Amino acid sequence: MKKTGYALPPKPAKKEFASVRIALVATRWNTGIVEALLKGARAGLADWGVTPDRVHEFRVPGAFEIPLALEQLARSRRYDGAIALGAVIRGDTPHFDYVCGECARGLQDVALRHLLPVGFGVLTVDTATQAAARAKPGKGNKGYEAASAMLEMVRFKRESA
Repeated sequence: MKKTGYALPPKPAKKEFASVRIALVATRWNTGIVEALLKGARAGLADWGVTPDRVHEFRVPGAFEIPLALEQLARSRRYDGAIALGAVIRGDTPHFDYVCGECARGLQDVALRHLLPVGFGVLTVDTATQAAARAKPGKGNKGYEAASAMLEMVRFKRESA
């Protein structure tokens, strides 16, 4: 499905994001999908002018654990923004609903409590095919989109302060 009605943000100014420090937290489940999301996030950060030395990557067991990791990282006050990456694929039990809901709620809680821009790149899909479609290379990769959204909010914080 093609997105409609989205107005692209202004392109980053030269060196606009050269000094940011970004935390990137990814899960260990669905490794092929998550690795593709990581590649997308790294590409998005690079396109916005963030160099690899300004990005610190962390791994957690699963999506349920991401909020705790981001809470710890936010408390350190070392990061200007964070990106959460994972892939939760629906199974035969309600486990999916609990994990997805609590992950999203926890990430929003961290963002609001610490005023930390958080890019939400945790796929919540019914099938592995849907996950793969959202992790393809390019600007439609949900890791790329999460990185871009987070940086746009870093910009917003700077401009609204």
